Amino acid sequence: MALEILTNVFNIRVMFHIVLGVASGMCIGCLPGLTATMGVALLLPLTFGMDATPGLLLLLGVYVGAIYGGSISAILIRTPGTPAAAATVLDGYEFAKRGEAGRALGISTLSSFIGGVISCAILALLSPQLAKLALRFSSPEFFMLAVFGLCVIASVSGDNLAKGVLCGALGILLACVGIDGITGYMRFTYDNINLLSGINYIPVMIGLFAMSQAFDGVENIYQKGGESKKIDSALPRREDLRTIFKVAPWCGLLGTVIGIIPGAGADIGAFVAYGQAKNLSKHPEKFGAGVVEGVAAPESANNGVTGGALIPMLTLGVPGDAVAAIMIGALTIQGLQPGPLLFKNNAELVYSVFAGMFVANCVMCLMGLSCIRIFTKVLSIPRAVLTPGIFLLCVVGSYAMANNLFDVGVMLLFGVIGYFMNKAAIPSSPAVLGLILGPMAESHFRRALLMARGNYATFLSTGITWVFFALILVSLAVPLWQRRKSRRGGGHNAIRK
Repeated sequence: MALEILTNVFNIRVMFHIVLGVASGMCIGCLPGLTATMGVALLLPLTFGMDATPGLLLLLGVYVGAIYGGSISAILIRTPGTPAAAATVLDGYEFAKRGEAGRALGISTLSSFIGGVISCAILALLSPQLAKLALRFSSPEFFMLAVFGLCVIASVSGDNLAKGVLCGALGILLACVGIDGITGYMRFTYDNINLLSGINYIPVMIGLFAMSQAFDGVENIYQKGGESKKIDSALPRREDLRTIFKVAPWCGLLGTVIGIIPGAGADIGAFVAYGQAKNLSKHPEKFGAGVVEGVAAPESANNGVTGGALIPMLTLGVPGDAVAAIMIGALTIQGLQPGPLLFKNNAELVYSVFAGMFVANCVMCLMGLSCIRIFTKVLSIPRAVLTPGIFLLCVVGSYAMANNLFDVGVMLLFGVIGYFMNKAAIPSSPAVLGLILGPMAESHFRRALLMARGNYATFLSTGITWVFFALILVSLAVPLWQRRKSRRGGGHNAIRK
């Protein structure tokens, strides 16, 4: 069967579809607002008349390329192309400001490749066993996972812990807008029909990260220099490679595990990996100023999610994220039913998909490394041209989500808020994190209490919840200990001077 799988994947027609999918995904991913889910959904109709293998690999190529593509605009213009790249902005854009955008893109590409390959290996070797673990997640486990994700706020806030917590609370409060999922009560909608479904976090993210930067760029729109520095290197350095190979494998594994859990996506995986990489770092104070781990950790994790999300989808028919849900539709179109029988009746197709996803990650790595110098040309565009271009991308990206001008207004509002937050040195990523994880935490908290009839012990009733509880304590204790240690070190240095 191995020879048949290789023949299926390395067929010229199939390889063409993989390359086409990855290239399309990279283009979609680097445009703000056009998510990986949207890219896969847009190309799904093209697979109607295709055979199963090339059709599925075309969509998987889009998925892999789009998750990686989000880092391109995140690094170059501080605009995460996809929600999965929101954590990459924190350190990636700092490289670009120093004239090292090519180096950051190389780190991102290699880390994405390592994370993707690890997820493919786990997908092929451990799919049935890990899918059973995912099925053991119920509301208490999902709530503890959401709280664990929110603890990352302590890591991404830097020295401004109070400001970061306040901004994260703002994001959680914004997540309360809309129809209550339990009671159906309308909260904070002010009779506005656009708020019934809540505030979409993508326009908020575009506003806080991208539009705020565009507003800031208007101040220096005719000033030369800055981001138009000469790009000296388009590849990571030797010491960067050592750091990448130390950080990317375990972050890719972490992303794969998070991807297996239904409802958790690449954005959550990226933030969690960033927080854990900072907690384990010997120099956590450098995070946010442009360090290799700050790019390698989230990029390997969000690409690790791509393979992890397919594990419950293929083995149990339970989608790990929105893209996996679309993939179920693609399998159904081909007359296939995801689940245990898929491995029994269509083993050749399943393992062809595994091999094809590995090839897609290789294609993504080759295309990314070969196009780094082309990508970095963006930084040589005069600010008088680049800043209006960012404005246009932000407007188009916000409108494209739901073809609704209300989302454009939300983006502009949070662009103004983000502009003043930057001036006040308030980190904006905690607000996005709170807006993403807030609904998940609230809904599963209330469902768990309903199932347990108000007994709070349900949140520590299983081994999985205890594991998350321990991780939460560690995630909160390590940043506080590191801050205390750095303050002591600063005090001793001041005494010596």
